[in-house]
Amino acid sequence: MTRYEEQAEEIIARRGAVPEPERLHRLFDLQWQYTMEEYPEFATYVGWPGQNHRWTDVSLEAIERRNREMEVPARVLATIDRGTLGAEDQLHHDLFRRGVEESLEGRRFKGEYMPINQMQGVQQNVAQMIAMMRVATPSDYEDVVARLHGVPRLIDQTITLLEKGLETRITPPRVTLRDVPQQILNQVVEDPPASPLLRPFVRFPETVAEPDRERLRRAAAEAYKAEVAPAYVRLHGYFADAYLPRTRETIALSDLPDGDAWYAFNVRQSTTTRLTPREIHDIGLQEVRRIRSEMDRVMTQSGFAGTFAEFMAFLRSDPRFFFEHAEDLLRGYRDICKRADPELVKLFGTLPRLPYGVVPVPAYAEKSQTTAYYEPGSPAAGRPGYFFANTYDLRARPRWEMEALALHESVPGHHLQIALAQELPAAPEFRKHGFYTAFVEGWGLYAEALGTEMGFYADLYSRFGQLTYEVWRAIRLVLDTGMHAFGWSREKAIAYFEENAGKAAHDIVVEVDRYIVWPGQALAYKIGELKIKELRARAAAALGPAFAVRAFHDRVLGSGALPLDVLEARIDAWVAEQKAARKA
Repeated sequence: MTRYEEQAEEIIARRGAVPEPERLHRLFDLQWQYTMEEYPEFATYVGWPGQNHRWTDVSLEAIERRNREMEVPARVLATIDRGTLGAEDQLHHDLFRRGVEESLEGRRFKGEYMPINQMQGVQQNVAQMIAMMRVATPSDYEDVVARLHGVPRLIDQTITLLEKGLETRITPPRVTLRDVPQQILNQVVEDPPASPLLRPFVRFPETVAEPDRERLRRAAAEAYKAEVAPAYVRLHGYFADAYLPRTRETIALSDLPDGDAWYAFNVRQSTTTRLTPREIHDIGLQEVRRIRSEMDRVMTQSGFAGTFAEFMAFLRSDPRFFFEHAEDLLRGYRDICKRADPELVKLFGTLPRLPYGVVPVPAYAEKSQTTAYYEPGSPAAGRPGYFFANTYDLRARPRWEMEALALHESVPGHHLQIALAQELPAAPEFRKHGFYTAFVEGWGLYAEALGTEMGFYADLYSRFGQLTYEVWRAIRLVLDTGMHAFGWSREKAIAYFEENAGKAAHDIVVEVDRYIVWPGQALAYKIGELKIKELRARAAAALGPAFAVRAFHDRVLGSGALPLDVLEARIDAWVAEQKAARKA
């Protein structure tokens, strides 16, 4: 019996001797500590100390052990009397149980056998994690060096998982992996300081003395040259020569072993609903028609006399819509964020303390990365959040999409929502860092729509850009389900995207390939946004003139990320409370 299991048994043994809320929170604490120790990268992400020198053990033996240990929290939870808990603890209990049950159900699907795709893997995640690490003292830098020493083992374990995937016919589609060999080679450079993995050693803070700087710089360079670079060369050889030619040519998750059940599980987990792929597909088709009609109206208002396809060609090609230099694109995003910040107080009663910045997507990943993404900060580690904007191929980054994208990734979108959750004063740690995709990404899309109330989209082209981003998320409902459940080809998906949205050709291909390797994830955005809009409309209708949008938003965000059914119950209860208060 492991120490983890022993501690769980101790909680069970104290049944009746201590109050149930105390046992419940002891379980929360035990599980969080276990998570931090088993997944050191997540510990770095949230700012949990003491794990920055390690990588997650992804050996087959460790994965099998963790799969067995998923049953431990379920055993403890079964001994806790929910009826004795207060309302907040009941919510914590229910969400914890939901997570445990989903983990147990998901064990049958071997996603670990696909540890690399064009979006993520050791060819990207190692550099991203090192860039995220705190580097303020010599010991911080020694943690980075320790992680560099650990890269060869991590890569060897990754190769074992890839080989296991080939044995079991569980691989990503070959067409989506075309850029991965070069992504791997991007980690191999002749001059160690030029490696993105050694970026912390280029410039040291004043808190690191000069003798320590030279020692640490030399240690990192030696680890890179002797261990890290050869490991990536080894990975490249295996991936390009042995793995890639044997990957599958089909694209649907349903084509994998147990694929139909796997996709159904992903859909439920991503949307936190019981909607079927057919229902979601039909919602997508309906939303595309609705938004396309609005896009046609805006096109007419702009004075353009041609067809929709011609308008798309105009927006994708006219030089007025594009920057010539990457720094100008970044400056444009920063200016939008500066205009958004002061508008927040009109829509929110509570704002986060954690700051955020705008930076470019790293060069080693930019070709296969999406237009932008948000990387959460950590109040515990003193790390700000970052909005990463892709500066690759500036002719694929039109100005008219920038306002919607900035509002989604920074404020009032991801940064606002995630930072508020991280700063919840009395919640268990797992609640502060909960990630229900339908809530998080649904909020991001809803935040784009808030731009109108914040004074954005005054320019017709920017308004069209906002609609382009909305129809893009509706298209996801059609394409994700189409490819994974209804036999759509990759070519059909790309063509449908091109017909209905103003995205650049490169972006469309990147997006479609993303849906292929992350089945179900893209469904969360539109499903979540529609639910939040539905709840706002329902609350406004029920409360009439007493409806306050700031209070509504605070209620939506005030308990961290939630499954959509739990959010709905929370808003309905709030509306009832508001009505009762008016009658009192």
